[in-house]
Amino acid sequence: MNQNPHVSRRQFLKASAVTAAGAAVFPTIIPSSVLGANAPSKKVQIGHIGCGRIGHTMDMPGLLKQKDARIIAVCDLDSKRLEHAKTYVEGTYAKQQASDKAVAVKTYGDYRELLRNPQIDAVSISTPDHWHAELMIAGSQAGKDIYVQKPFTMTLVEGRAASDLLRAQKRAFQIGSQQRSEKQFRLACELVRNGRIGKVHTVKVGLPVDPAGGNETVMDVPANLNYDMWLGSTPKMPYTEERVHPQNSISDRPGWLRIDSYCLGMITGWGAHHVDIAHWGMGTEYTGPLEIEGKAEFPTKGLWNVHGAYHIEAKYANGATLIIDNKFPTGIRFEGADGWIYVSRSAGKVTASDPASAFGKALDASDPKILNSKIGPGEYHSHESSDHHLDWIKSIQSRQPAATNPEQAHRSTSACILGWISMKLGRKLRWDPVKETFVGDDQANAMLSRPQRSPYGIDRLLKKG
Repeated sequence: MNQNPHVSRRQFLKASAVTAAGAAVFPTIIPSSVLGANAPSKKVQIGHIGCGRIGHTMDMPGLLKQKDARIIAVCDLDSKRLEHAKTYVEGTYAKQQASDKAVAVKTYGDYRELLRNPQIDAVSISTPDHWHAELMIAGSQAGKDIYVQKPFTMTLVEGRAASDLLRAQKRAFQIGSQQRSEKQFRLACELVRNGRIGKVHTVKVGLPVDPAGGNETVMDVPANLNYDMWLGSTPKMPYTEERVHPQNSISDRPGWLRIDSYCLGMITGWGAHHVDIAHWGMGTEYTGPLEIEGKAEFPTKGLWNVHGAYHIEAKYANGATLIIDNKFPTGIRFEGADGWIYVSRSAGKVTASDPASAFGKALDASDPKILNSKIGPGEYHSHESSDHHLDWIKSIQSRQPAATNPEQAHRSTSACILGWISMKLGRKLRWDPVKETFVGDDQANAMLSRPQRSPYGIDRLLKKG
């Protein structure tokens, strides 16, 4: 049954047909952690894919502290980063308890080999954005539960396919929109949805920007990097270190974040976080805008070509206008007929190499009394989580939804993708959020997907089932 009223019956039936064959080969796997005292392990067994900056600073640390989970395998296309991850995971477990000292972490240079490991219940994906869709779909087809870093996908067509598949196969899912597990964001959205500022008419989202530049000098591919597979479904391009990631650092911000073959820029990089909160507060988590118009500055020189300064306005069926602009304080401001609420991370950077951003207070309002308002038992209450990775582990064990489901992740990311398309075209676009197509605009609709270089991409996976 299609539980999302904004996904057409045609879309759902198509996805169901595609996944039926896969379900026959890879039945839904019940994690070893929930099989009782006689199970091989009482912990959720995780394979982590992508051992770079976000993997080392966010996802592996978040999973390593979970008592009911264990990372038993790591995968990366750079053998130096792969060995570093193995040492890091094994060393962390050795410090936690002596009984873990003898347990070796398996290493894989190809995700397909990792997915064939029957001991792995779930995969955590911390790769560049252009790999997210393929890894989610392949992981789901292999019977694994899925954690993926934001944004959900690079293209809207990929997002629709991944959401349909993950829901049809009932995977325990979480996306790295960790703001859903931070108290101030949950409270802000509950207050807005329960009418504390009246009918919402405007939501303002502030995001930072990335610099232009980048060294275009062609270099020899390092022996430790499988560069062809790193490019994946994107076009063949000459190697230069600032296209990929630093060879002598894991903590520095990689160049791929600034090239729109692999990342659309801050509109999805941070936009996936903040637009997700905007949708949460507006109650538009399963739809999208009706109109969107954007403008932006794009570099004309250098390797890095993602957008610079920008302004986007999107109108929703509920009458609200979402405005995204790099000049706003980094965060989300809900404006209603009776006041406003602003919410942000306040502390600023998530990783040391994040761009500098101007944050406001963690939680602020036009009237302090709004923030002290009690939300009654008969009012809207959202899913409550205080630890994003733990929330996913609990979802795997209970088979109940985590803080974010695939369709919510797709819709927040797709709104960002629509913003990117409008910025590239520099004009107003009309959007049908049910059919997920632009109205009467072939040029814009052509940008909802991208050609896929063989043998990579999602098309071959969906054909195989």
